[in-house]
Amino acid sequence: MAQLSDDCFAFSGPLMRIETAEALIQERVAPVAEIEAVPLAEARDRVLAYDIVAPLDLPPFDNSAVDGYAVRHADLAEGQETTLRIVGRLMAGHAARRALGAGEAIRIFTGAPMPAGADTVFMQEDTRLDGDAVIVPPGLKLGANRRSAGEDVKRGVLLLPAGRRLGAQHIALAAAAGLAIVDVRRRVQVAVFSTGDEIVEPGSARASPALYDANRYLLGAMLARFGAGVTDLGILADDPEVIAHAIRSAAASHDLVLTTGGVSTGEADHVRATIEAIGTLVFWRIGIKPGRPVAMGVVPGSAPGAGAAFAGLPGNPVAAFVTFARIVRPLLLRLAGALPEPLQALPVRAGFAYRKKEGRREYVRVTLRRGVDGTLEAVKYPQDGAGVITSLTETDGLVELEEDTRTIAPGAIVGFLPYATLIG
Repeated sequence: MAQLSDDCFAFSGPLMRIETAEALIQERVAPVAEIEAVPLAEARDRVLAYDIVAPLDLPPFDNSAVDGYAVRHADLAEGQETTLRIVGRLMAGHAARRALGAGEAIRIFTGAPMPAGADTVFMQEDTRLDGDAVIVPPGLKLGANRRSAGEDVKRGVLLLPAGRRLGAQHIALAAAAGLAIVDVRRRVQVAVFSTGDEIVEPGSARASPALYDANRYLLGAMLARFGAGVTDLGILADDPEVIAHAIRSAAASHDLVLTTGGVSTGEADHVRATIEAIGTLVFWRIGIKPGRPVAMGVVPGSAPGAGAAFAGLPGNPVAAFVTFARIVRPLLLRLAGALPEPLQALPVRAGFAYRKKEGRREYVRVTLRRGVDGTLEAVKYPQDGAGVITSLTETDGLVELEEDTRTIAPGAIVGFLPYATLIG
């Protein structure tokens, strides 16, 4: 279970800014404590538990960066071609039998160790052969086309820091250093369910007033991208006792309980009241559109200090997507023990006009296109509704408009967040 305190998100204002929520999560939420060793091939999206120090230089020896001829730079004539005797052939994975002597060259292939004495490599296409000799042109600088031992990573330096969420590139680096097993924090366990009498399971019969549940599938897919373990608890009816029992049961064996629907102020919106009754509701209004009603809290566990974090997201799919990306994402990373991964909005040109209320962060669904001058331009999706799922499937990402922004005119520079960044 995650170690949480009841005031971990404590905030007294009526509308919380996103940065405030992120800072409180980082300060007050402790990562899962359990550590496990996993094979490197199974480590994608896992979070490193300890620093990894480079056990060797990368590359571990001087080697050729190209197919060509290894030479001694001191043998090269200045301002004219040089003819050198070819004394061997050196493939990757094999070491030279002797040092390179004066006036000699060796045929070498990419990745092969540099022979002793050799310090420079000519690309094969820049040379020509004359019997058992190679003729090389003038002007190549000392050390050209040679990879030096340790030029990528020096032995003993920090290779990968604790808290790094491992992507393919990090796994490649660990493999290059010879590591087969890495110590990672256990996966964050997340329980997910939807609420609402109007929601039914895809594939089942649907009454005319009902809707198929898209949110659990949306959240499950996003959680998987962050390496979390997901328990799908299905759909809960709008019954306070049923909801309370489900949340309490889920909190006993999960680090995070995640729901959609029922967090507003309607008569059938029971989730927020349930958290107030069985745990601690620490805030439920974020200055964000779409998605203002976001409930966050703590459901206590059986042991002192133990419990599950709780996040209740809006029922509209687009609002659920945006609030997961901006609110649940940093909570999930912190529970996993991952280093913060700030979202960096890319500057693009607005291809639309927009007005918004001051004091809240708004996210506009957009498609990117090239303007006549070649500049990337964001085109707003024509429908704004938080239930319009095609506004996510037919666009490329979100334009983020800061709290103090009131109007956007066509041609203004705005910040763009690609979906690939938002979902991990």
